[in-house]
Amino acid sequence: MDQQSLQADGMIGPNALTQFRSPLEEQGGQDLFETLLHDARIASLPDMSGLIPEGPVARFHKTVRATLPDLSAEISRAAGVGTADYVLKHRIPGLAQTLLKVLPASLSKHLLANAISKNAWTFAGSGQFEVARRAPLIFILKDNPLIAGEHADHPICHWHVAVFERLFQELIGPHVRVTETECGACGADACRFEFNI
Repeated sequence: MDQQSLQADGMIGPNALTQFRSPLEEQGGQDLFETLLHDARIASLPDMSGLIPEGPVARFHKTVRATLPDLSAEISRAAGVGTADYVLKHRIPGLAQTLLKVLPASLSKHLLANAISKNAWTFAGSGQFEVARRAPLIFILKDNPLIAGEHADHPICHWHVAVFERLFQELIGPHVRVTETECGACGADACRFEFNI
């Protein structure tokens, strides 16, 4: 990725790209993953040492949706689960995880939402993230770079839904469900993620 891309794009966490490898290879082998990388004009995967430009990642998400329209939701959800699992393993200290699990859900959900908000740049890139409501819990992501320029008749932020849902299921309770009720790709002014906790 060249210097011009680094300056022109917002930055996002590398898991938004790298976690697609496993579900894509399960669907079509290594060739499918490498073909999609090539089609998205990505020469190599990041080394996971820091944030990466969001532009190539957005192209990759768009390429997956365009190339595999019947499988892209499932693949994106699997990549989102992989991203959340990486965060749980490498980014949230064990003590904090234990605390969130033992506290009442009414308290732990607010603590987790605050932590997600403070680290929103890792999944929102140049988009604007906010916790719009606390009860029920609602996340808003304006100008989501991963769907920029897309048009759809249904919400398409499956990766984000899966990231949020997996984190809350693991740390709050397996009953938690997240639904994208509005999507920028459908003409909404923001992507809206509602939690059933």
